[in-house]
Amino acid sequence: MSKLVEIKVPDIGDFKEVEVIEVLVAAGDTIKAEQSLITVESDKASMEIPASAGGVVKSVKVKVGDKVAEGTVIFEIEAADEQKDSAAAPAGESKSAAAESKPAESKSDEAKSDKAAPAADKGESQQSGGPSEIAVPDIGDFKEVEVIEVMVAVGDTIKAEQSLITVESDKASMEIPASAGGVVKELKVKVGDKVAKGSVIAIVEGGAGEAPAPAKPAAADQGAKPAQAAAPASQAATPAPEVAPTAKASPTAVLEDPNLKPGQLPHASPSVRKFARELGVNLSKVKGSGPKDRITADDVRAFVKQALAAPAASGAGGADGAALGLLPWPKIDFTKFGPIDAKPLSRIKKISGANLHRNWVMIPHVTNNDEADITDLEALRVTLNNENEKSGVKVTMLAFLIKAVVAGLKKFPEFNASLDGDQLIYKQYYHIGFAADTPNGLVVPVIRDADKKGILEIAKEMGELSKKARDGKISPADMQGGCFSISSLGGIGGTHFTPIINAPEVAILGVSRSAHKPVWDGKQFVPRLIVPLSLSYDHRVIDGAAAARFNAYLGQLLADFRRIAL
Repeated sequence: MSKLVEIKVPDIGDFKEVEVIEVLVAAGDTIKAEQSLITVESDKASMEIPASAGGVVKSVKVKVGDKVAEGTVIFEIEAADEQKDSAAAPAGESKSAAAESKPAESKSDEAKSDKAAPAADKGESQQSGGPSEIAVPDIGDFKEVEVIEVMVAVGDTIKAEQSLITVESDKASMEIPASAGGVVKELKVKVGDKVAKGSVIAIVEGGAGEAPAPAKPAAADQGAKPAQAAAPASQAATPAPEVAPTAKASPTAVLEDPNLKPGQLPHASPSVRKFARELGVNLSKVKGSGPKDRITADDVRAFVKQALAAPAASGAGGADGAALGLLPWPKIDFTKFGPIDAKPLSRIKKISGANLHRNWVMIPHVTNNDEADITDLEALRVTLNNENEKSGVKVTMLAFLIKAVVAGLKKFPEFNASLDGDQLIYKQYYHIGFAADTPNGLVVPVIRDADKKGILEIAKEMGELSKKARDGKISPADMQGGCFSISSLGGIGGTHFTPIINAPEVAILGVSRSAHKPVWDGKQFVPRLIVPLSLSYDHRVIDGAAAARFNAYLGQLLADFRRIAL
């Protein structure tokens, strides 16, 4: 009697459950030990699960979209030795005799008997019976799925079970195989179309015998490796503009390249395709680093970072917008209009410019503008400076702002957080960065453990760090680990502005020049010193109401600094 062997998911590391995104074999297939059976994907990586034994697949226990864990049964197979015995028994031979006398080729012949022979029968019947329609089979619980890849072209010779198209739902992608072999006479679908069970994909005619002689080798290659199913003869027969008209609001439009050949759509999981669509990245321009060149989310991030860093290499405004699907930056000979003086960007501006560009593009910024009455606080600041004139420490309004921000971070901890993938990291320390203007550009020194330092200590450290920055002696360690940044233009001017968040922080406070304004106190207008506050925040982490409360709380603290002790 034949014995069924269960193929289970082996140890997959620290992941409790992973999602099946590809089933690579079907019932009836003959597989070898270590042959890949399914592809699974976690939120960080994808991997292929190999067979622990060889034989004929009797049943498939999983489908695309299922969650599996270590020990989950994914296939039942009839072991290779058992398969030989059961096949030999009807011939009237004993199992032992059959094992000794059976030729080596019988294993591969048997492997073909379940699938290749029916395919040949279909091909022969088609050759004599005329055109045959290939329709979408049962695709599970999905009513409609979108075609994201067409893997063959008119004129191609295909085999039964060869993949024809790739479809994608909101949860998974899958390849639709051919139910019969023959020559593709007509394609009924294109990228972007919606299909359901029963939708006609293609019309094929005849078997391999009707295919033109030059096409036979190409057909063989397609059967062995569908991902490269694009023979030179079929390229000419495929009208390239068929993809271009899908410039409608199709979610796959950003993934398409009219110069791509059939079967060359980038290899990526649904989650990565969705991530790329959100960033506007054309996956055909991204090089995959995963198994079989699969594109991962990290590959997409690296592509975006490289594209955004391009201006640093070619000067401000020198980015080639084509890298992100934009119009290229205009190339102008400015000397035609008058004399010029070209100077290279400083190293600091190159680095900070690329970072600011990335942050502005990648972070959904929103800015909340408010005002704070600092009349009494300014009087306190002047008094402190008069009392400590001999110490050489000059107290600025920024020192008070740092203490107020620390209190705000304690009251609203989401402002003292950072995004790390799908996790929000809440920090239990309070390191505050402040923008320092230097002859070479903007730098952001960090006051570490500002919650443990007084106003005078903060003012002294700010002065030391600012001097080091101006002298070009500030170290990278002095600018790392910030939780929240403050950009103050108070000594220059302005009423409000939109500061750019210093990633991986989630908020930044912009401070403009204070001015005396008439304020109604209930009986009369009195002059009060008002400072504008501009709070930019990452809308993925912080909502508008929280930002308004944070800014209002800062205003209350600055108006009456005694509240800082509460």
